[in-house]
Amino acid sequence: MLGQRREKPGITGAAPKEPGVAWTPGSPCASPLSGRVGLDTDPLLRRARRRSDGGRARGGTSARLPQGATPRRASRARMRARPQVCQALLFALALQTSVCYGIKWLALSKTPAALALNQTQHCKQLEGLVSAQVQLCRSNLELMHTIVHAAREVMKACRRAFADMRWNCSSIELAPNYLLDLERGTRESAFVYALSAAAISHAIARACTSGDLPGCSCGPVPGEPPGPGNRWGGCADNLSYGLLMGAKFSDAPMKVKKTGSQANKLMRLHNSEVGRQALRASLEMKCKCHGVSGSCSIRTCWKGLQELRDVAADLKTRYLSATKVVHRPMGTRKHLVPKDLDIRPVKDSELVYLQSSPDFCMKNEKVGSHGTQDRQCNKTSHGSDSCDLMCCGRGYNPYTDRVVERCHCKYHWCCYVTCRRCERTVERYVCK
Repeated sequence: MLGQRREKPGITGAAPKEPGVAWTPGSPCASPLSGRVGLDTDPLLRRARRRSDGGRARGGTSARLPQGATPRRASRARMRARPQVCQALLFALALQTSVCYGIKWLALSKTPAALALNQTQHCKQLEGLVSAQVQLCRSNLELMHTIVHAAREVMKACRRAFADMRWNCSSIELAPNYLLDLERGTRESAFVYALSAAAISHAIARACTSGDLPGCSCGPVPGEPPGPGNRWGGCADNLSYGLLMGAKFSDAPMKVKKTGSQANKLMRLHNSEVGRQALRASLEMKCKCHGVSGSCSIRTCWKGLQELRDVAADLKTRYLSATKVVHRPMGTRKHLVPKDLDIRPVKDSELVYLQSSPDFCMKNEKVGSHGTQDRQCNKTSHGSDSCDLMCCGRGYNPYTDRVVERCHCKYHWCCYVTCRRCERTVERYVCK
């Protein structure tokens, strides 16, 4: 991982100093979660706990009971109030543990075209950036149009990659105010972090090649020969510059102190590096033929990146085989290690996640699920877009649709094709 020392057998990081008290059966919610967020150190939560204790005075002495009340009745009232206080505490816990700054910059996809981005004061007008990213914007203003383009490409690539899945990446368009499917350390957020890191480096590398950035040019010519009949030429994608500047921008939110848990930071940094690794793997030799009458006697070759949709397809494969990890102290440091295979270290090439996802069958915004009702399915498919899987066993409704397409095409010498427009009726299916 760039800029971070890796220690086996897992992804490591300094153990966070988290204030709090250990859970005991007598705590208001009787849950081990209550000791993780420092319930005794948060002033809002302290006030909530004092209210749950029936109006206990700050000095520790009992408040005067109303006329006719007894200590036993007051105790029973406090016990009845505990479920409500428990809900309030758990809600506060969710707010504290679901802070997600790393991909809020994808809100740049909504940047209006009227914003020229040619002055440093424009950086403050961009939504979803942390202070470190605003500083990078000011010092590298020429990059911002490329980064805005990258954010838009992430949206399109994610929706395209998951169009046939229950989770179809629709919540990414809510940036920067995500639902819990992307706020938490889920398998879905692992994919989006990886794709975002790959996309920004991909866009910068391509912008160097096209001459859109004054700070970079074509990539270096490889040292090894390209093979018989080939020669290096053209303009290679500048992957090294793309990776350098892309990592500075996309990783900046995860390196801000006091934002989220250490486990989430390690997970997101790891998955971002997996995305950049997938981008490196997509670098391939591309060639163009030269010769009399297209004989291709000589080929000019260069190193070029595959399209972002191909990188997204690779990352989707890694998403399907992602590894669930736990944040476990080992000595003076904490590691992300596989939950079910503690002996095996986390591989550099695999996506990791901390929390399991729902099945996304039913709409539930609390967990970031839009459900699959009214989603189109494929009756003849046996894959993830099949009506059986997409509709979660609820069944589906058929409907007819009219499709206009080209037909009866004819080639004319020389050299054009004419076609007629034909209309046909097709049967489609949507989930109940």
